[in-house]
Amino acid sequence: MLKQQLKIPATYMRGGTSKGVFFRLDDLPDFAQSPGAARDRLLLRVIGSPDPYGKHTDGMGGATSSTSKTVILSKSSRPDHDVDYLFGQVSIDRPFIDWSGNCGNLTAAVGSFAISNGLVDPDRIPENGVCRVRIWQANIEKTIIAHVPITDGEVREIGDFELDGVTFPAAEVKIEFLDPAGDAAVLPTGHAVDEVEVPGFGRLEASFINAGIPTIFVRADAIGLTGTELQPAINDHPEQLERLERLRAHGALAMGLIQDLAEAEQRQHTPKIAWVARPEAYVSSSGRRVEAETIDLNVRAMSMGKLHHAMMGTAAVAIAAAAAIPGTLVNQAAGGKAGGSVCFGHPSGTLEVGAGVDQRNGTWVVERVSMSRSARRLMEGWVRVPPPGA
Repeated sequence: MLKQQLKIPATYMRGGTSKGVFFRLDDLPDFAQSPGAARDRLLLRVIGSPDPYGKHTDGMGGATSSTSKTVILSKSSRPDHDVDYLFGQVSIDRPFIDWSGNCGNLTAAVGSFAISNGLVDPDRIPENGVCRVRIWQANIEKTIIAHVPITDGEVREIGDFELDGVTFPAAEVKIEFLDPAGDAAVLPTGHAVDEVEVPGFGRLEASFINAGIPTIFVRADAIGLTGTELQPAINDHPEQLERLERLRAHGALAMGLIQDLAEAEQRQHTPKIAWVARPEAYVSSSGRRVEAETIDLNVRAMSMGKLHHAMMGTAAVAIAAAAAIPGTLVNQAAGGKAGGSVCFGHPSGTLEVGAGVDQRNGTWVVERVSMSRSARRLMEGWVRVPPPGA
């Protein structure tokens, strides 16, 4: 007997330069309300992975790292928090979901979804103004504050805030990542710059940063790049992708995130690999020229094995933290600028981020990182998925 598809309440949302399928935990089928293989199989089917054609034709994914994402939200039981946020980065070509990190871009949509779906106490939502949504990021166990604009008691999504990498303007959502390194050292080796031996590269200088998301920073010129690359310059060249993945794996080992190089294959989402360079003019993917004098440095970063079309929000947190710590490769590329905010160039344009850091007993501490994003509901209703075994 043929089985009918499951019908699950869901919202398709854009947050920052990413988009994904959002669920309330209570709306998931019973078998998917707990972590594990059954949940992963369901969410893989929602997105349409694995897809050897790389199109996600039979699912809600967009066949890129920025659009193959799922989010599960629930009312928080933690004191002084409104919502628990769990993020899953879905592999496109493998039956695998990486739960090891956060998506900083989709964070901008979490507060909006939480307000619109009854996860925030109505007493905390102003009739007009800004609602301060306190988010517990469950993947990395950190607190994030989203400042969501409210008009007539509802989330305001329409506005004139422009974000490079997003075609249309929308309402600005300010995001604060509090204590993004937590108990972990923001410099996991204790050094602003380390050396790592990588086959095909030799010995490279690298800055290992643990804030927002673990990130490996190298100099662009040290790996034969300029820091002004757009996606085709990297993603259309398999040999370049293989070299960068090898560098990421060896960096992960040097950071202590994995014990064996083979483990990197099962940890695609973290760490990130990024390269930095001094300011240089370039033409962004939209055709707009970015002048060198308008930025402090150029940064390019890989996400799930591809050059990201803009910049991951969590990597932007790492960039802000690293730029504020004297001596890191990011700080050097920015001309040694101390503290405050930096504006960096990425393939789609520019982004300004700010970090508050402090040195305590010889150890650097990142108190908070802030940036502005935007978010918008694209579709609300139900997602249809064949039941297990169908």
